[in-house]
Amino acid sequence: MPGARCLERGLVAWLTGLPGSGKTTIASLAASELRGLGYRVEVLDGDWVRRTINPDAGYTREERRRHLLRVAWIARLLARNGVIVLCSFVSPYRSVRAEVREIVEEEAPFLEVYVKCPLEECIRRDPKGLYKRALRGEIEHFTGVSDPYEPPEEPDLVLDTTREEPRESAGRLVRLILERLEEA
Repeated sequence: MPGARCLERGLVAWLTGLPGSGKTTIASLAASELRGLGYRVEVLDGDWVRRTINPDAGYTREERRRHLLRVAWIARLLARNGVIVLCSFVSPYRSVRAEVREIVEEEAPFLEVYVKCPLEECIRRDPKGLYKRALRGEIEHFTGVSDPYEPPEEPDLVLDTTREEPRESAGRLVRLILERLEEA
């Protein structure tokens, strides 16, 4: 790509939040903005990874853990090679997010980004109809309904999708990423 900015080392921004909170939308918008600035960017999204790389991943606590640790290694390898990696995963458990951070930080900076949205609003949005199915008992281990979500205690950034538009959230994420790249 002409005018591409080559980074010696990239960065991993891990977007976590309830299903339907806006993680993938924000990651996609941020990726587009960063690409427009000449950076190499990859978006690793929960639905895409489960469909392609990790189709056997289940939803129990341990299955989610294994799934996310695999993603952490992929993100680490990409970041080690100068790619900005935007990971969009519910990743409901603090302890697993801490493990993910530990894996990534051996090679690259890591940002935990909390895409904050109340459960009631996520249920109202329900873009894939999953909350309706979970509330009827058709989906086991559904985060926010039959499984817990543990919000980050000290995220690097909080994006409240009930208070700002996705483009504004993406812009704030991009600014933080650029700041961290300058510091690295």
